[in-house]
Amino acid sequence: MIAIVDYGVGNLFSLKSSFEAVGAEVVVTGEKSVIESADKIVLPGVGAFADAARKLRESGLAETVKAEAAKGKPLLGICLGMQLLFEESHEYGVHQGLGLIQGKVVSMQGVIPQNLQIPQIGWNALKFHQDHPVLKYIKEGDCVYFVHSYYATECNKDLLLSVEYGAEITAAVVRGNVLGMQFHPEKSGTVGLNLLRAFVEWEA
Repeated sequence: MIAIVDYGVGNLFSLKSSFEAVGAEVVVTGEKSVIESADKIVLPGVGAFADAARKLRESGLAETVKAEAAKGKPLLGICLGMQLLFEESHEYGVHQGLGLIQGKVVSMQGVIPQNLQIPQIGWNALKFHQDHPVLKYIKEGDCVYFVHSYYATECNKDLLLSVEYGAEITAAVVRGNVLGMQFHPEKSGTVGLNLLRAFVEWEA
């Protein structure tokens, strides 16, 4: 069973539906005991980092997620949920993340050319940086859907996927049993479903 963490931030219905479409047993929950009993955890998120981090901590689920990850349970962070995996974010100040992935989250402003839109909204082609079981049903150059203004950096040794958007932008990271996707697999058609299918099958 996969637990999608409900801490008041995230597109939970479409994500749950996507997991169900690939045959997964999935529950949306804010209950610590349910998360602890799950085989895998998904941390979603949309909006501002500071607000999401505060809600996650105030719910008591930040420590639950960290503790379960420390046990080796597969954890997937999606979009803002991926950014929360990092040590810190520089979105409107400096804010502490979960510290499960080394690196920080910074603005795309001043990094990409001025002629490119911020936020990055739309489809972009994936570049592979390492082999990993979660990539087994997709190929390099497949496109996924992004909506973001901030991106993860200083995470080269954990870099799994990137895209070109006037600069190399982190698309996915992995460290042991902790996986993060900046894009929205639940909005990325067949490619996104294939990534979720591989996560369901993944034994970290």
